Amino acid sequence: MSVMTPEQFMKRAVAFMDRFEKTLPSEPVTIDWTDTLAARWMGEGDRGWLRPLMIGQHTGLTDLVGVERQKELLRANTEQFVKGLPANNALLWGARGTGKSSLIRALLGEYAGRKLRLIEIDKNDLVHLPVLIEQVRAQPWQFLLFCDDLAFEADDSAYKTLKTVLDGTLESTPDNLLLYATSNRRHLLPEQRSDNQGASMVDGELHPGEAIEEKIALSDRFGLWVSFYPFSQDHYLDVVQHWLGSLAAEHGLAWQWNDELRKEAIRWALARGNRNGRCAYQFARSWVGRALLEA
Repeated sequence: MSVMTPEQFMKRAVAFMDRFEKTLPSEPVTIDWTDTLAARWMGEGDRGWLRPLMIGQHTGLTDLVGVERQKELLRANTEQFVKGLPANNALLWGARGTGKSSLIRALLGEYAGRKLRLIEIDKNDLVHLPVLIEQVRAQPWQFLLFCDDLAFEADDSAYKTLKTVLDGTLESTPDNLLLYATSNRRHLLPEQRSDNQGASMVDGELHPGEAIEEKIALSDRFGLWVSFYPFSQDHYLDVVQHWLGSLAAEHGLAWQWNDELRKEAIRWALARGNRNGRCAYQFARSWVGRALLEA
């Protein structure tokens, strides 16, 4: 058996310490919310920390075309919140690409000057909500907790954690924290045909009515429901024209709306199988980029 030299021992010790340090929790960052508008919750083990985000305000409320009712509902609720008045947690649900997430981010740009800040959290990190709440409870800022694409599978028990924190604990949620979530599902859980089979036994469930109540209990915790619907063709084309005008002006490009451009936008949507705001924005970027390249 060979004897290890001091140099070999030190190399192995250093390598071991490097591997060990990688298993340690990341060093929490102290956030100066005066200069930081948004952060993301980074879950580690049973705790976590907030990582500052460098964000750009690319989408404003005026960029969201054809969703005036949804904008006014959420703007009014947010106005109440930043003024310290009673306000509701909000669930934005509906068709994909219709502006749910963009509306929440646009609200940050609208109210950042009035001490509104945004914290993004992944669905899988919702178990850390009590820890996160304690970190922001004493802060002199108003925090929107933003959970994008919130949905749970039938056997996912994580929704119970969120349900309890929203409206089911003796310790109240602080007045400076509000949850805005987006989802393609109104009730956040998959619904089965068997849910509607009355009092019959379904998959061993003796009380299917109670099972249904359990499924919709979480969405009931959101005091404000904001619905988004698929775009009509006219709505889609209005959004296309808005983004073409905005991007063309940004790059100094002269353009004119005409029948050929209208047909090209419709073909773009048909090729992707949907008409929504995201599709309209992507078409506008593609068209303006090609026009600038040709110029």
